Amino acid sequence: MATPDFIRALRDSIGHELLWLPGVSAVVLDDAGRVLLNRRSDTRRWALIGGIPEPGEQPAACAVREVEEETGVHCEVERVIVVQSLRPVAYDNGDVCQYMDISFRCRALGGEARVNDDESLEVGWFEVDALPELNDFAHLRIKQALSDAPTWFDPTSSEGSVG
Repeated sequence: MATPDFIRALRDSIGHELLWLPGVSAVVLDDAGRVLLNRRSDTRRWALIGGIPEPGEQPAACAVREVEEETGVHCEVERVIVVQSLRPVAYDNGDVCQYMDISFRCRALGGEARVNDDESLEVGWFEVDALPELNDFAHLRIKQALSDAPTWFDPTSSEGSVG
């Protein structure tokens, strides 16, 4: 995953210390109700599309940009589905980050799902009942994107619940 220049500048000052960052993720659905996923080049795992907003960039605009950059799919944001602090992540180079993730439900408008940059090994559309292995938070976000029920979170846990 490419590290934005503004984060590299921060790392020059703080080294590998914990860095608190905004993040966005997109649950992109097509007209058939399938979910767009990428298999990330850094973790080699399937995931929702996401990224870090540039300074001054609106989160929804970031979600649309990241989806197009990583997959070639054009989409529009329909609504916010979940806002949650995620667990800290330690990267291979020693950097530690913790993200405040804003997840959006998005609707695909066009484009062809393909590997569109070096952040993805594979890109594809998946039926909701035939998803590859994903982490629990990805499943929660997909479930919430398909529901109109509110999401609540136990403040003592990093897991959420729908309903």
